[in-house]
Amino acid sequence: MAYQDNYQKWVDFNQLPDYLRKDLEAMDEKTKEDAFYTNLEFGTAGMRGYIGAGTNRINIYVVRQATEGLAKLIETKGDEAKNRGVAIAYDSRHFSPEFAQDSARVLAEHGIKSYVFESLRPTPELSFAVRHLNAFAGIMVTASHNPAPFNGYKVYGEDGGQMPPADADALTDFIRAIDNPFAIEVADFEAAKSEGLIEIIGEAVDAEYLKEVKEVNINQDLIDKFGKDMKIVYTPLHGTGEMLARRALAQAGFQSVQVVEAQAKADPDFSTVKSPNPESQAAFALAEELGRQVDADVLVATDPDADRLGVEIRQADGSYWNLSGNQIGALIAKYILEAHKQAGTLPDNAALAKSIVSTELVTKIAESYGATMFNVLTGFKFIAEKIQEFEDTGNHTYMFGFEESFGYLIKPFVRDKDAIQAVLIVAEIAAYYRSRGLTLADGIDEIFKEYGYFAEKTVSVTLSGVDGAAEIKKIMDKFRTSAPADFNATPISLTEDFLELTAKDKDGQVTTLTTPPSNVLKYTLADDSWIAVRPSGTEPKIKFYIATVGQTLEEAETKIATIEKEINDFVG
Repeated sequence: MAYQDNYQKWVDFNQLPDYLRKDLEAMDEKTKEDAFYTNLEFGTAGMRGYIGAGTNRINIYVVRQATEGLAKLIETKGDEAKNRGVAIAYDSRHFSPEFAQDSARVLAEHGIKSYVFESLRPTPELSFAVRHLNAFAGIMVTASHNPAPFNGYKVYGEDGGQMPPADADALTDFIRAIDNPFAIEVADFEAAKSEGLIEIIGEAVDAEYLKEVKEVNINQDLIDKFGKDMKIVYTPLHGTGEMLARRALAQAGFQSVQVVEAQAKADPDFSTVKSPNPESQAAFALAEELGRQVDADVLVATDPDADRLGVEIRQADGSYWNLSGNQIGALIAKYILEAHKQAGTLPDNAALAKSIVSTELVTKIAESYGATMFNVLTGFKFIAEKIQEFEDTGNHTYMFGFEESFGYLIKPFVRDKDAIQAVLIVAEIAAYYRSRGLTLADGIDEIFKEYGYFAEKTVSVTLSGVDGAAEIKKIMDKFRTSAPADFNATPISLTEDFLELTAKDKDGQVTTLTTPPSNVLKYTLADDSWIAVRPSGTEPKIKFYIATVGQTLEEAETKIATIEKEINDFVG
């Protein structure tokens, strides 16, 4: 159907809420096309988009359509699945409570039970709640670290991980089969509560989650001696981390925690930051200001749904160093393995997991402790699948999993990124280096000296709308058919195509990859540097990942700058 027809269908629907009708009336032709030329798609972790009217926007009708698809999927699983129900949580964004409530109303209309949090809660707690309540699925209403105009909707499977590919594909088919989202029937919220189809949850689940969180820290004596009065600045960036992070830190014994109070209030406009993204140093401006006032050792920030963690560490000159996601991952991996080794609790079959676009520095760290590293596709659900595999077979013991995009999981009572857990372990790591008369900056320097100077950079290019989707495809096709033979005057030694599931070495020998198919290309160079290219699964972006190794950090970063320029020249 042409975008004009889709637009007219919305205009003709006489029960459209006023705010959506005003949105329609304000659209120029280009906005109409972008809002109606396609349906908002499910990607690696659900769907995410601009809030507003349209099939390519997120609104109550798109949310109802997604939930109707989920209800139909659950119905194919039988009465037990319906009775086990769905856990639902939401973050601090515009319309998040409404989207959560409408999801519960759609499910209730199908006789499917839902457990809805009384107020905003972090994504990791939603993952935990699915497992704790033995629910069949979970829904998290969030747009993660995106700016205020966005919202999103993620679906979780019964293991507490983001829905795996088979069920996600079936869910997508059910959603696409719905011709008219305006015709989806919803139950009355209060009536469904009285009938027991909607149950409100909150503090009882919080308490159970926090009970599990107690097991995240490894060396309590260390915290008691060196972490108790260590100065930590925390900011939830106007999001859900405020619900649990302070309590978790206090419970663990970190008593000198200062919170950026201006950012502790839930605010859908994220009024103190341009974007609530803990990957960005700009988001730390107020935390740095407070850090200088109190002479803080470490600054930590969680994104609005508290699944990603950003970290800044004080340097010798008093300034703060904004760490990359890979550097945080390296610090955590090294500490977990070292602490368990010192305590005599490091298992012989220790295993870590990371995405294929995350640093190989952590692989070297893992190998130095006799641990195995498993590389998986981007999307934390693939790490969750590995955890389940380890538990089912007993062949490996999970120690840590991470993605370079600031996502970390220490203990698997959650099956997604968990910034609350990550805050606790980073605080303990700071205490560990303090016990040795060192700082976290010294700790990173130690890692580089022992394992090599690794540097990484992710370049995200936003290409929205019809033309943007075509341009992303064109770029992927160009890399796939005529990629350069070298980068930084260093030949490509291995080309991996995760869509075609082929790996071709420098001699032209081809082997088969064993991951599920995914539109990712990765080029490993003769000096162990690598480049990867992939479209984002949830945003209109194409991402370029560059990773290098050098004799010094400066040399590694110079290589990155050269390769980035070559990629820009190649893409044109």
